[in-house]
Amino acid sequence: MNSAIEITDLNWKAGKSFALKDVSLRVPVGSIYGFLGPNGSGKTSTIRTFMGMTKPNSGRISVLGMSVPDELPRILGRVGYVPERPHVYPALTVGEQVKYHASFFKLWDPGWANELMDRLDVDPDRKIARMSKGETGKLLLLLALSQRPDLLVLDEPTDGLDPVVRRDVLTAVLDYVGETGATVFISSHLVHELERICDWVGVMDHGELVAEMPMHRFKNGIKKIRLEDAPEAAAEAPFRILSRSRTNGRVASETWIVRGWEDPMRMYFNGVGATVRDVVDLDLEEGFVELLRASRPSNPQGR
Repeated sequence: MNSAIEITDLNWKAGKSFALKDVSLRVPVGSIYGFLGPNGSGKTSTIRTFMGMTKPNSGRISVLGMSVPDELPRILGRVGYVPERPHVYPALTVGEQVKYHASFFKLWDPGWANELMDRLDVDPDRKIARMSKGETGKLLLLLALSQRPDLLVLDEPTDGLDPVVRRDVLTAVLDYVGETGATVFISSHLVHELERICDWVGVMDHGELVAEMPMHRFKNGIKKIRLEDAPEAAAEAPFRILSRSRTNGRVASETWIVRGWEDPMRMYFNGVGATVRDVVDLDLEEGFVELLRASRPSNPQGR
C-alpha cells in the first residue's frame, strides 16, 4: 500500500450551487498532507466522501488500502477524525465523553488517553458546556489520538484557536507522527500554519483540485520572473505560466508568475530573445494566491 488515501475521478453535486468535479488525489503513507483552499472550496465535502458520510455520484475511493464504502467499518476503526464542527455532548464531563467515545473503538488505548489529558492539560472533571473553544479543540484531538489511528484526518483543527492552543494541538500531532509513523490529512485555509508541518500539499478551489505536489516543489517551483523583450506567445515554455503582466518602459517589460520553475529553464528565454532581469521567490501564501487566480475562468493563463 503506497497511498493512505486514494481518490480517482470523484464527482459529487450538491443541488445547483456546488459540485466536486473530477477530483483525484493521492496521500502517501506516512506523509503529513496539507489540504489547502479558501472557505467553500470543497475541502470538507471531499473529506466527507472518503469518510463515508456522503455518497459521491461517481469515482473510486480507497482508504488504508480498503474500498469506500464497501469496507467502511474496518476503515473507520483505524482512522482518527477531528471534524470541522465539534461532535461532543455539552452535558457530559470530559471523562464521561472519553469513556463514551472509547466504547466505539477496539484499538482505544486508555493509558494513552490519560497521558494525553496531562500533555494537553485537559481536566477530566470539567463540564464540556463550560469549556472554551481552545479546550474543546484539545479534547477533540485527544479523542482522535486515543484511538491509536493509522490515519489522522483533521478538518480545520485550529480554526479560531489562539496561538498558544494552536501550538499545543500541532505539537501533539507531530509528536504522535514521530512516535507512530501515522499518516495525517489536515485541511486548512491557514497557509503558513501548514507550511511548517506538511510534506505534501493539495490545493482546492471551486470544487476542483488545482494542484497536488510535495511541499518543497510547491515552495520552490512558483516564481516571479521579470523580463525584457518578452515573447508574445510562449507555447513551448518548459513551465506553466500562471499570469503575465506588462509594465510601461523603453523596452517590452513583463512580469511572469510561473509554476514548475527550475533554474536551468533560464536557457529557454535565450532561445526566444528575452532577457531575464530577476527571478523572485514567492512565499507559500503568495504562491497559493497565484495558483487560485490562475485556476479561475477569468484568467486566460489559468486554463
